[in-house]
Amino acid sequence: MAVTVPHPARDPIVRFADVHLDMASDAGMVNILRGISLDIAAGEITAVVGPSGAGKSSLMMVAGGLERATSGRVEVVGRDLGPLDDDARARLRRDHLGIVFQGFHLIPTMTALENVALPLEFADRGDAFEAAQAALERVGLGHRLTHYPAQLSGGEQQRVAVARAFVGRPKLLLADEPTGNLDGATGKQVMDLLFELARAEGATLILITHDMALAERCDRILRIADGLVVGDERMPQALAAQ
Repeated sequence: MAVTVPHPARDPIVRFADVHLDMASDAGMVNILRGISLDIAAGEITAVVGPSGAGKSSLMMVAGGLERATSGRVEVVGRDLGPLDDDARARLRRDHLGIVFQGFHLIPTMTALENVALPLEFADRGDAFEAAQAALERVGLGHRLTHYPAQLSGGEQQRVAVARAFVGRPKLLLADEPTGNLDGATGKQVMDLLFELARAEGATLILITHDMALAERCDRILRIADGLVVGDERMPQALAAQ
């Protein structure tokens, strides 16, 4: 049976109501999300954990408007995603969301500065390059502005991706195994940076991870299994802050 997570005291920035996601496969239709209802509050840092194939990444893709729920209601930053077409969803991501994937997803023919400035250029921001430089300086890469991805280490590339995710000051940040391609020490540095930036900006962070030590640094841990929320735990540091 699905677990319905109680609404947090703060206004939710993400709300799922009986969300299902079905996708076709060679073996037929697969029920990936099977009736998820949950609220995630503004400013909350939430880890999503569970076995491979449980639906963690699919939950994030639906929350980011990158996959369309088969049924149920998805609200993000106060908008019902259901009626929005692809262009409207892209604008919502541009204006309110930042996304960090396990792969860095940098454009190889663009410098670090150009990669970070790109979403602001799409938004017709006249200060795109000034803001991108400030974002790169904030993640410790002010000396790498003109370097291309192939000239950067894995950790540096992920820092560029973090700068790009934060440059528009998003209300919601989605991170899917952001340290999966990094060694332990570099991964810790990147996560320290993510937590620091999220808390400094008051952004909501949804973090998909298999690392329970990392999950326990979050305000809340959601456990996903077989397309359902099967556990919801608020961490002591979050309870102490209430």
